[in-house]
Amino acid sequence: MTWLQVKVDTAPDRADAVEEALTEAGALSVTLEDAGDMPLLEPAPGAMPLWQATRVIALFGDTVDRESVADSLALTADGGELTPVFETLPDREWSRVWMDDWQPLQFGRRLWVAPLEAELDEPGAVVLRLDPGLAFGTGTHATTALCLEWLDGLALAGTRVLDYGCGSGILAIGALKLGAARAHGIDIDPQALEATASNADTNGVAERITTAQPDDPLGGPYDIVVANILAGPLMQSADTIARAQEAGGRIALAGVLAEQAEDVIAAYEPWYHLEVGGERDEWVRLEGRRRSGR
Repeated sequence: MTWLQVKVDTAPDRADAVEEALTEAGALSVTLEDAGDMPLLEPAPGAMPLWQATRVIALFGDTVDRESVADSLALTADGGELTPVFETLPDREWSRVWMDDWQPLQFGRRLWVAPLEAELDEPGAVVLRLDPGLAFGTGTHATTALCLEWLDGLALAGTRVLDYGCGSGILAIGALKLGAARAHGIDIDPQALEATASNADTNGVAERITTAQPDDPLGGPYDIVVANILAGPLMQSADTIARAQEAGGRIALAGVLAEQAEDVIAAYEPWYHLEVGGERDEWVRLEGRRRSGR
């Protein structure tokens, strides 16, 4: 079986109408992506912005009539021209296609992140195996890489670790593979917690990790805290995170753009002395220790 893929570039205020037209024409799935180069790094709370040049991509079965799809889009054009681009695709498991080119990645001195079936011949390597089809983070993003490198440089034996915003669980599991005794992953997305549990089982650390949503008791105290989210949520969570750690505990914060660093450092100043400990692309890692007192 083959598939028909349809791509339509449009303005953000017309994207919903284009999506609806493609759905009514029989699209099996519709996704939106950036048609230019304008990343959406941190929208305001409640906002759902789109790119100035938005691309709508629809996938149809191979029996759909192209003219019918084009006619549906023409009715949506509202005086402006929409030019669909049609492409026939072979039958593949599209959620996993990108994995074909994913190779093992090294972080720091010992830690490697690798696909499930990848061969890795590195003496002394600590290997974290992931199935990206189930997860959100594989270490390819700069902020995740910054956190993994930080963890690799710590003496983690016997420590308790909090992964705040765990996603795939890559940071918590990495810490456990590097010697931590226990880890606790927090995420607002139930699917992230499922992915963390699955990845922990794959890596043989399921008995040493727990997960919860932010409204659940955080537990602690934790020797190590790593939080890879975004600057806004990090600042809002400063007091919550600080209460879960005692004086001397180490922390790393990521998901912070270089120009946001001062604001995040200020938000954590009552409890932590933070400084920029690493930088990759436009992102920085803030790291430090828990102060005594509050």
